[in-house]
Amino acid sequence: MKKILIATDGSPSALQAVELGLELAEEHQAEPIFVHVAPAADVLPVAGFAMAGPVSVPHELGEADRSSLDEAYEIAEERGIEARTKLLAGAAAKQIVAYADEVDADLIVVGSRGLGWVSGAFLAVSREQCSATRSVRC
Repeated sequence: MKKILIATDGSPSALQAVELGLELAEEHQAEPIFVHVAPAADVLPVAGFAMAGPVSVPHELGEADRSSLDEAYEIAEERGIEARTKLLAGAAAKQIVAYADEVDADLIVVGSRGLGWVSGAFLAVSREQCSATRSVRC
C-alpha cells in the first residue's frame, strides 16, 4: 500500500477516520492524502413576491472549507507524518472516488457520519461508489 486517501469533514467520526488512516499510513509506510469535499452550491432561502422557494447559488470555496483539512494536516504533522491535502467541490462520494483514481490511492478511509449536506449517507454511498470502481479498497 503506497497511498491512503482520507476523507474528512471535521466531524467526530471523520477525525476517527483521520486517526485510523494515519495509523495505517504509519504501519504500511504509505502517503496519507487528506481530502474534503465542499458543496458545489449553496441553497439560500428566499421569500417574497414571485419566489417559489429556495435558490441555489454556486458555492465559493473559502477558509471554512479548508478548516477540516488544516486540522487533519496538523494531526499528521504532530505525529511526524508528511501528508498532503486536497479541497474538492461537488458530490462527495463521486469526487472522493474520482480523486482516489486520479492519485492512484490504494485505500480510501472515511467516517460513518458527516456534518451538513453529506450527513449519514456519506459512508454507504462511498462504499458503493468504491465497489463500483474496483480500483481501490474501502
